[in-house]
Amino acid sequence: MTHKIHFARYFPILQCLKNYTKQDFNGDIFAGIITAILLVPQGIAYAMLAGLPAEVGLYASILPAAIYALLGTSKTLSVGPVSIAAIMIASVLSLPEINALGSPVENAIILAAEGGLILLLMALLRMGSLVNFISHPVLTGFTSGAAILIVLSQIPHLLGLPKNPCGMHLACYSEYLPHINLIATSLGAGSLIFLILFSTPLPALLKKLNLNQTLITGISKSAPLMAVILTTGIVALYQLSETEHIAIVGQIQAGLPIMHYSFIKNITQWQALLPSAFFIAIIAYVESVAIAKVTANLRNEKIDPNQELVALGAANLGTAFSGGMSVAGGFSRTMVNFTAGARTQVATLIAVMILSIAVIFFTEQFTYIPKATLAAIILLAIFPLIKLTDIYKTWQYDRGDAIAEITTLLGVLILGIEEGIAFGVAITILSYLRRTSRPHIAIVGRIEGTEHFRNIKRHPVKTWEHILLVRIDENISFANVSYIIDFIERETFNNPETKQVVLIFSSVSYIDTTAFEALENLIKVLKSHAICLNLAEVKGPVMDKLEQTHFLKQLKPGRVFLQTSEAVAKLNAAKS
Repeated sequence: MTHKIHFARYFPILQCLKNYTKQDFNGDIFAGIITAILLVPQGIAYAMLAGLPAEVGLYASILPAAIYALLGTSKTLSVGPVSIAAIMIASVLSLPEINALGSPVENAIILAAEGGLILLLMALLRMGSLVNFISHPVLTGFTSGAAILIVLSQIPHLLGLPKNPCGMHLACYSEYLPHINLIATSLGAGSLIFLILFSTPLPALLKKLNLNQTLITGISKSAPLMAVILTTGIVALYQLSETEHIAIVGQIQAGLPIMHYSFIKNITQWQALLPSAFFIAIIAYVESVAIAKVTANLRNEKIDPNQELVALGAANLGTAFSGGMSVAGGFSRTMVNFTAGARTQVATLIAVMILSIAVIFFTEQFTYIPKATLAAIILLAIFPLIKLTDIYKTWQYDRGDAIAEITTLLGVLILGIEEGIAFGVAITILSYLRRTSRPHIAIVGRIEGTEHFRNIKRHPVKTWEHILLVRIDENISFANVSYIIDFIERETFNNPETKQVVLIFSSVSYIDTTAFEALENLIKVLKSHAICLNLAEVKGPVMDKLEQTHFLKQLKPGRVFLQTSEAVAKLNAAKS
């Protein structure tokens, strides 16, 4: 029995299948079909975004998704190629020093393999919670910056232009922009309008007609595939790729991916790509867990962050061995899967089966897909990720976090994706250290008629000339102890009547060695001025530490009081 429990722990899908019902299957099969409709255009579009052949995106939507379905704890997360990972891969593959080492496909495969190994190592070390060091503002700034880069990268495809050679040289655009292909622009703009109509106005209209919500979801989410079919039909029928030079996907290799291992031996490439693989893996994990939590919370379900490391690590190894690109949980696919009625991971397996059939038998029909249509699909998926208004909201709440968000966004746009993330994380840590080094400290008094002690600057309270009550609202460490000691000495020596100082430790859970030594020195300094130091409301873990030293002996005649009210009562009584 114990072995079965452990086996089900590592394969969460088994737990779902134990009580699997026909109703669950009905929901899963419909969700699987709808999700599969999204997989084809998105797989090809994100491969194009990464600068890779179309089949690389399709392969990344088959084996990795199946692996995640078996190992992942989210019942609705749809794993495959995603826009953020794609633009990060494109950024790495565009580097001349990386291109010199091998083909783009081989480099992309190694990035995926290294990312998978990094995530599995993190799982082994149970480091799932470490991603919390990437703060929300940094993640939002990174996402917005990367989304802007994606938009800029897709505009040439949308307008039928060759790759933009101008960069920041504005004079170059006078020669570049006149080459806009009006037919390609019409296809791209038409696709964009079509997708917008299907995303908001059409569902609202269908809802007024009292159609079933599941059916409405199915119709609206089939828009990308319908746009691809319509524009591909037009391009193929009129041979626009030849007569009007419309950029198309081109021939896609038919059949399921073939497992291969040749990339393992390229040690030089592995070393060069490792830092980039680390960033891609971390962002993929953070994005995936965030999305998984959204859908899990909607159903009062739980996900296991450490098991997610295992599932995503294995999925990225799977995509490497099957010739695909790095994968993560995709927000749009996951929400489609969820709203279409997916009950379990079986929906993903059904989507994988349908996509496999398409890759085996219908790749020839993908040849004439215009890149302008794929650009429109990417643009519509990306625009919601640009959250510039969040910066203003963050600025109103916390300027330090807002500066980290702005720094990350600008860093991504100016320095590059990896540098932008690193810069944003560094700013966040510096901001945190700055806040920690200047903790909130309050001189408190008692609210009349109560046993509550509050900040004298915020409340009308009773105080005592010979007693100084100081509440420290932060753990005490090497980073802030000097600031705390300076505050206590300043407030104590500014009032000659002060004979008793009470430090209220209700918010202190930890005191490090440097701070401990500084407090010992404070006792001596205060004693030299005939002032006694006392403690109140000391938490158990802190008290345990103090009892292991000579601190309590040095504190005498000062005492440790259970409550602040007890300290005030006994110190007043001692004076009288």
